Amino acid sequence: MAGIDVGGGHGGKRATNHEIPLIPFIDFLLCLVAFLLVTAVWSQMARINADARVPGPPKDEPPEEVKKEKQLHVEMRGDRKFQLIWKEGNTVINTIDVDKKPVPVGEQGDYKYPDLAKKIEEEWKANGQHRAASDTKLDQAVLHTDNSTKFSDIIAVIDAIYSPHRDFNVGVKTEKVPAFNVTFSVN
Repeated sequence: MAGIDVGGGHGGKRATNHEIPLIPFIDFLLCLVAFLLVTAVWSQMARINADARVPGPPKDEPPEEVKKEKQLHVEMRGDRKFQLIWKEGNTVINTIDVDKKPVPVGEQGDYKYPDLAKKIEEEWKANGQHRAASDTKLDQAVLHTDNSTKFSDIIAVIDAIYSPHRDFNVGVKTEKVPAFNVTFSVN
């Protein structure tokens, strides 16, 4: 069997020669190379274009583009104002600034933003896409905040976003539901 000599014991030290089985290791490397060559061919085969709709060569037509829906982005990063941004995909359609004027509600220190709620309702009536009672989708609102924003501020802004309501068919009766579905952005 093949072995490797790593030097002997000089100066009274033990010899460190060991028999290392190289033949099984070489066999393993040959199998690994064969496996990699075969899988490289299979990965090429995975790229074959196929069209299951009709027999014959595949068509090189681009897929139909899906119309992107408008979204309302509410940014509350500044201390003085909110920014309402209507976007369609990555395209900015409209930007509106609303002053940050909190109005106290109750005795527990809660507050609301009525100016923001009014402006969001006006904007939804002008730009909202899902208004019909039979439409099962809601318009999307994305809330952008800093990590240091107080929880009470976030709740007050979400309440303002939920202020516009629309009719929604539930079975045979029609109910009023918030016009927006609120999600948070990722920093």
